[in-house]
Amino acid sequence: MKITLFTVQEANRLVVEIKPLLERLIERKRAFNQVQAAVDVLTLAVAGASPGNPDVLRRRQLLERRQELGDRLKDAMAEVQGRGCVVKDLDRGLVDFYAVAGDRLIFLCWQLGETEVGHWHSLEGGFAARQPLNRTQRG
Repeated sequence: MKITLFTVQEANRLVVEIKPLLERLIERKRAFNQVQAAVDVLTLAVAGASPGNPDVLRRRQLLERRQELGDRLKDAMAEVQGRGCVVKDLDRGLVDFYAVAGDRLIFLCWQLGETEVGHWHSLEGGFAARQPLNRTQRG
């Protein structure tokens, strides 16, 4: 896996580019989850039903829709992550950017709704361990 390193300024420029992509990605995930919930309900409802049952047919349609949405979700995720960042949590709109601080590899951390990258955390730390960037780090 190739790692792209970002400065805070580079990450902020990329945030502007990926924000609309991330918003679409989140919408696609919500649609996928809604279809999955309907599939789950119909799966229980059609147990033992004949192949011509309307619920069986509806479930088949929803399975096709789920596959389509899953493929689109995968493509959109690849488009965002192909720019070097890492989507960490679609529900929160959380994205990390690899960076170097001193002699260690860290993540610059940004969340949808924030105006710029303003936090960082260790690779192991995750969102709960994120800390604000100081003025020097912000550039």
